Amino acid sequence: MKFGRPVRFLATVFALSLIASGCSSTKSHSKSIDPPPDEAEVMMQKALDALSEESISKDTVDVNSTALQSTVYFKDSNGFVVPVSLPMTDESKPAQRALEAMVEDGPARSMLPSGFTALLPKGTVVNSLNIDENKLATVDFSSEFTQYNGQDERKILEALTWTLTSFPTVEKVKILVGGQELPEMTELGTPLDEPLSRSMGINLEFAPGVDPGRTTPVVLYFKGTTKDNFNYYVPVTRLINRTDQVAQATVEELVKGPDIASGLMTALTSDIKVLEVNQAVDNSLVSVDFGSTFLDAEQKASAEAIQEVVLSLLETTKSAEVSLSVNGNTTIKASGDQSLTKPVAKPVHINPYKA
Repeated sequence: MKFGRPVRFLATVFALSLIASGCSSTKSHSKSIDPPPDEAEVMMQKALDALSEESISKDTVDVNSTALQSTVYFKDSNGFVVPVSLPMTDESKPAQRALEAMVEDGPARSMLPSGFTALLPKGTVVNSLNIDENKLATVDFSSEFTQYNGQDERKILEALTWTLTSFPTVEKVKILVGGQELPEMTELGTPLDEPLSRSMGINLEFAPGVDPGRTTPVVLYFKGTTKDNFNYYVPVTRLINRTDQVAQATVEELVKGPDIASGLMTALTSDIKVLEVNQAVDNSLVSVDFGSTFLDAEQKASAEAIQEVVLSLLETTKSAEVSLSVNGNTTIKASGDQSLTKPVAKPVHINPYKA
């Protein structure tokens, strides 16, 4: 297969997975790279050359429910790859069932929010899924897996990788078709010579003025909404200028907000001050101290803002919990009178949905 410009672009994107993981956001100036303009392709080629190397909101279902759910990634109406937590009626082989839910016109077709679509091609069969002791998931698909629209190539890989790595037993993903290793994707030639992981990013974008040869990726969660008012969180990997203060940069980028052209929203206002961010050496905790504008007129923090901060920091830093304070005071409450005195862990379900 000949490698044309689109292939080189996607190979460059995958090379960015070698950069240290992180989280960031900008409100109105970041440039989306999907679909990638020629300028973005040049920037990413420079980056390659430089590299030698549950929801607090209760809008849908009870987030504390013990019912079996799996987080599966789909495409929303704006083209973003988005997690949705769906109930699973069959508790056997949950990771394989999650993959089967990703198939177009498959078992999840009547369970999705308005405007959401499955990314695996219609008719795709999961022949087998094996997870070894090194947390490598090897999935063998039928030949239908290769029959997709080229513009969805990277989205398919993101959705597949992030769905499987939602399970604690999986860190990397290897793809087979008909029992044979797939060296590259069939439409744009995205290389698959190395296992995929979350370090590849999701819904990639550049921060303004970024030096493409010196970047740190940060994962930021912003808000989307469907026409029938289902609100959900969208992960965006933003490439910012390289920094060692990843946790600090994540919160600062989050306050800047989403790219205005993306259609995404944020519950954080631009006047919020980030006073201090500290990350424990053992990754057990990230502590964030905000200024008083983090609270509303009733001296409560927005539950949605808290969710954006927690999801973004935990994904970017891989820490276990987030501790929030305002002017050093940890005895704050979220809207709904939820106490934030104790650190907040990652919700069990992200974007839980019940049709």
